[in-house]
Amino acid sequence: MKIKFKFVLIITVIFCLLMICAAMCAKKLIEDLPSISNLENYTPNIVTKIFDKDENLISELFVERRVLVPLNEIPMNLQNAFIATEDNDFFDHWGISTKGILRAAVTNFLKRKVAQGGSTITQQLSKTIFLTSEKTILRKFKELLLTVQLERNYTKEEILQLYINQIYFGAGGYGAESASKIYFGKSVRDLNLAESALIAGLPKAPNYYSPFKSIERAKQRRAVVLSRMRDLNFITKEQEEEANNYPIPDRKNLQEQTAGYYFIEYLRILLEPKYGTNVLHKGGLSIYTTLDIKMQRAAEKALAENLNNFDTQMAGNKSAANKKVQGAIMAIDPKTGAIRVMVGGRDFKETQFNRAVQAKRQAGSAFKPFVYTAAIDSKLMTPATLLNDEQMVFAFDGRNWNLVSRDLSYVEILAEKMTEDELIDPMKIWYPANYGNKYRGIIPLREAVAKSVNTCAIEVIDKVGPERVIDYARRMGIKSPLVNTLALSLGSSDVTLQEMVSAIGTLASGGIKTEPYFIVKVVDKNGKVLESNIPEEKEVLSPQTSYIMTNLLKGVVEKGSGFAARDLGRPCAGKTGTSNDSVDAWFVGYTPQIVAGVWVGYDDRTSLGTRTTGGSIACPIWTAFMKDALRGYPVVDFVQPKGIEWTLIDPKTGLLALSKTPKAYLEAFLEGTVPAMYCNQKPEQEPLPENETPEEEDGY
Repeated sequence: MKIKFKFVLIITVIFCLLMICAAMCAKKLIEDLPSISNLENYTPNIVTKIFDKDENLISELFVERRVLVPLNEIPMNLQNAFIATEDNDFFDHWGISTKGILRAAVTNFLKRKVAQGGSTITQQLSKTIFLTSEKTILRKFKELLLTVQLERNYTKEEILQLYINQIYFGAGGYGAESASKIYFGKSVRDLNLAESALIAGLPKAPNYYSPFKSIERAKQRRAVVLSRMRDLNFITKEQEEEANNYPIPDRKNLQEQTAGYYFIEYLRILLEPKYGTNVLHKGGLSIYTTLDIKMQRAAEKALAENLNNFDTQMAGNKSAANKKVQGAIMAIDPKTGAIRVMVGGRDFKETQFNRAVQAKRQAGSAFKPFVYTAAIDSKLMTPATLLNDEQMVFAFDGRNWNLVSRDLSYVEILAEKMTEDELIDPMKIWYPANYGNKYRGIIPLREAVAKSVNTCAIEVIDKVGPERVIDYARRMGIKSPLVNTLALSLGSSDVTLQEMVSAIGTLASGGIKTEPYFIVKVVDKNGKVLESNIPEEKEVLSPQTSYIMTNLLKGVVEKGSGFAARDLGRPCAGKTGTSNDSVDAWFVGYTPQIVAGVWVGYDDRTSLGTRTTGGSIACPIWTAFMKDALRGYPVVDFVQPKGIEWTLIDPKTGLLALSKTPKAYLEAFLEGTVPAMYCNQKPEQEPLPENETPEEEDGY
């Protein structure tokens, strides 16, 4: 009897100890559980959306591609498809399905491992939000406890909404809205029955059932979902059959982001330090940009087609063998500074280096507008000023470069005074040349600009002074270091394409410098505006000087090195540029609506070929782009401000023309700078015929 009593006592004590231990473990387990109160402030990773200037969605930034939508915007077919597939007793159970657990237990016992769960939608939600996906008994017990708490604190509708917005659908998409955009290119609210069934069938095995991986498996899985929906009387047999015959989506039929990769990456690089990676990629921001996606696509097309053609032409050239030429395009609204186009290279997937903003290259003759702007604005010269296009020899005296001769034969005289090394030393003697070694004698400044004559640009900077040219370039928007030498007139300093486009845009805007910007506003997921930008404007030139320069640069297109731009078929102005040895080719031009620039070159600074110039490669790209970009825009000319005088000029003397002066032309002047005298003798040298083929005359 005593033995039996002792045995019972021992068993009782052991049982109590076990119960205490179990209670302590349960208490500890519950304490370790995440609080469902966190769900009140739960913020899942949400996609950041990027829009163009017309608020077209152009790209998304995300870690988990997710867009939240309320339950009332989720089609009932999709809600029913989830319930039929994942948890047909959802609205009847208390969070846990006994039948599901028993079924899973039998399966797990037979397979000797945790191979299947009888998870309800609520259980899946608790696991997805709060727990890991490990298959252990402890994790399963935590899941059950959390499930009960969720069911006690939230309605079925709230749980279903959270679930549909939370789960993974494959291809980087979290939540039904993202899945709908990925697989069907539409919002979840627009899904039909067949599309809803396909979406609802994905969470079981997103990659396996993805229509992008296997159309047949996706079709079979959709049929299973539709069958379950019919069994539960959510749909009729006729609806099931119709939905089963609906086509499965194919990736090639969906419109993916095809343009603007360089712009988006540029935006990311600038915004990440400001907002942080988490907010930028997970915070659900809406970023409204200045990009014009139609213009962007036109630019990328023009660049790709022309560079492909160039590569084909250069295929037999040893220096260019197995090498792709690169290029960049930038376009800005000159009135506001809004960046409309940014193409940093021919293929973002091959190289993310952004040549529109990161590359600094010699601008060649594309820099000459700053030289002539300084001369015109300072009233040191006019468009009719005569310049001497002859050979030039400069010598350095230790402080300054001095023009010592207009005849290269003078080098022979110098040879008697200098060593051979000194003669070829660019720091001792310099004899710049025109493209093709062609010289025209005395010509007006207008012709020097149009034909891009090097010797004339050097003559102008020599009279104006490099310091003054640097000052004007700075005013207009050039920020890179500039060399304080005469060679600056030939574009010897490295600059970015963005700088060049922005600075030349100052002429297009009538002397108003606008700071380039790319973001209109940034809005958080709650609609709060985090930042907004308005154009920054500053008058740096008179409207009159800007108009005179525009009129001169129109001559580059009409009768000069930018002749390819005549195909645009509307008023435009611009300047070609080719750096020394044809390493870089440029064209920066504008209409009243847009200013754009094109750069072409090899990344390793290999020559593009001795006959390749800004006029032959960059200008045609610019023209092709502008034709597409301006389609639908009105054809308008540049507005003439007050303070401009027009008069007939004799091209030989630069003076006022007489009634019978040969080749007299109408020229625009700043008020008060018109020549005071008439020409009174017959020209000794006839001007070039009107139909002469223009040649670019760039290079040192």
